[in-house]
Amino acid sequence: MRTSPEAPEWLAAYTAAERPDLWEKAVQDNVFEGVWPKYNLFGNQAARYFGELYPRFADTQILFIDERTGNPVARGQTIPFRWDGTLEDLPAGIDAVGLRGVEAAGEPSALSALAAEVLGEYKMEGLSRQIVAAMGEAARNRGLSAFVAPVRPFWKDWYPLTPIEKYARWKQDGGLPFDPWMRVHVRMGAEIVRPEPRSMEITAPVKDWQSWTGMVFPEDGDYVFPKGLAPLTITGGTGSYWEPNVWMRHPL
Repeated sequence: MRTSPEAPEWLAAYTAAERPDLWEKAVQDNVFEGVWPKYNLFGNQAARYFGELYPRFADTQILFIDERTGNPVARGQTIPFRWDGTLEDLPAGIDAVGLRGVEAAGEPSALSALAAEVLGEYKMEGLSRQIVAAMGEAARNRGLSAFVAPVRPFWKDWYPLTPIEKYARWKQDGGLPFDPWMRVHVRMGAEIVRPEPRSMEITAPVKDWQSWTGMVFPEDGDYVFPKGLAPLTITGGTGSYWEPNVWMRHPL
């Protein structure tokens, strides 16, 4: 797979179909495990669709390699899905699009981003933009008609009590989105399609939430927790959390 013209000269990109050996080694070595807050690894539905991305959709999974070292430095995970292009038919977030991608019959017509991961020491190299560009190329190469992303706003954990519908409307003075990750998408030509308050479900026993967050939840109620984009609701020994996202659509 090609990198975009502004990519660093040391950066190479390969789909999992092109280099299954590199993809499998990165998975085996858990290279990207530390990119996400711990709780984010335990979505109730996530294993169902993330578990089928490779080898089923190997041609739309992208791994970036630092050719100076031969090491993986970034990864883009996506899923093809059926979509008629209307707002009414757009799935209700990342869980819904993932499940549609693995369960719906017929040929997919669109590509959805699922995760864009960059290792810490490379975060200032502009690789997030490279991942998004490569996802768009993967959609074109597959002959799909649309490319969308359920964006996880980068600064939303600073404002967990603000509804995602309001947060998604916040702007800088120049009119660009307040959130830096949303700005990256807009600068690449994407438009905001719809905020999604119930995008990924994580419901688990309180003891698990205490382990993931380092907090104690003494009684039932709503709690703000580290790196959470919305409050956690504790009820009868169970913690329930819905991670919000913002659907954005890129031109192809």
